[in-house]
Order: sequence, then C-alpha cells, then structure tokens
Amino acid sequence: MASEKILIVDDDRNICRLVTLYLSNAGYTAVSCHDGSDALDQIRSAHYDLILLDLMIPSINGWEVCKLIKAEHDIPIIMVTARDMIDDKLSGFEAGADDYIVKPFEPKELVARVKARLKTRTSGEPVVKTEVLEFDNLRIDINRYTVWLDDLQIDLKPREIQLLHFMLKNRNIVFTRDQLLESVWENPYDTDTRTVDVHIKNLRQKLKSDRSTWSITTVWGIGYKLEVPAHV
Repeated sequence: MASEKILIVDDDRNICRLVTLYLSNAGYTAVSCHDGSDALDQIRSAHYDLILLDLMIPSINGWEVCKLIKAEHDIPIIMVTARDMIDDKLSGFEAGADDYIVKPFEPKELVARVKARLKTRTSGEPVVKTEVLEFDNLRIDINRYTVWLDDLQIDLKPREIQLLHFMLKNRNIVFTRDQLLESVWENPYDTDTRTVDVHIKNLRQKLKSDRSTWSITTVWGIGYKLEVPAHV
C-alpha cells in the first residue's frame, strides 16, 4: 500500500474533497490548501512527495508557486487546471511542472498519473537536481527548455526535451511506450504509442555526436532506454 504524502492546492474545495477521497482510497495521505501563500507555507513546514497544483488560485498564481517550489525543492508537481491552451501547458512546463492534466478530469486517471510520477521518481536515482541535468556531453535545462550537445545549443521541440530529460534522469532503465506516454505526455490515454517512436527517431537524428558515450537504444519487444556504459 502506498504511503506517500500529497499536497492538493486548489481553491475549489469540492475538487479537493473528491481528489482526497480517491487518493486516500489508493493509500496516499492527502492534505489540501486553497491559495498560493498557504501552499508555500505548507511546503516549508512539512515533507510532501508530490503536489497537485491548480493554476488559478488566490494570493500567488500556480505558475509562480511552481517556480518558487522548484527553486528550493525537488518535488514532482502535476498541474491540474481548466486552462487547456497549448501556451498554458508550455508555460506550465517552463515553470517546472512535471505533468499537466486538464479539468474536468477522471479521478482514476489523476490517481494513475500520480502513481506513474511517484514510480518514476523512485525507480532510478536522479543524476542531479531537476532544473539542470548534465551527463557527458549533454546538458538539459528543463526550466528554460534548452538543450546543449557538445557545448552547442540544439533546437528541440518541447516534447522532445521533456522526453530526453525523463530518459536521462532515469538512465539505463527500460520503459515501454505506454510508460513513456504516461510519464511525459499530458494526455497519454488519447495518444498513439507510435508518437513515442517518432519522437525517439527525431531525438536520435538531432543528437548525433561522435563524442557521446550514451545512446537511446531500442529494447526489442519492450521499448526504449537511454543507455550509459557501466563504467561511466
């Protein structure tokens, strides 16, 4: 049974009660607060394993709350909001969000996203703090959505950066296409698994370098991993 503690930040108390019910049934401990300032106070005073964060909250909006939390803590944040425009989603990821789900949502899907995010958090040791991830000749700044290879900035699409960041953070771990969709895409259940193949192909083409000691490899019949030699 799960034992992780989750903070729900939403000014809609009905949503807080509903999400708390489903998370509790899944074995999680859920705590609710209803504005940005209270959320920051909660984070400073207690340990949380994951945050569900609405964007349109009083006092301090969700984007700013996300930035402030990520500046001090390595806590997964899933934004849960009615704002469904692509610019809103990109702003959320640029603020440091790890996932994004649009209201209205299915509570079971939300719980599945929570489980997936907590699973990837514990399945492999992170290389460094979330904001800037470095290995060998590769550097990813997920807050600024920039990637450098061999000290040159590479032009990648936001989803490609998210996928690369996730795989580097969990290097040498094999993920199925479904697991990658759940961990990186905001609507994994509405996205074809072939989308993962396309993004992997694009990453391989854009990140070619004779200096790389790592590679994105196919594990036939299962999925993909970012492979690093055992001696590195």
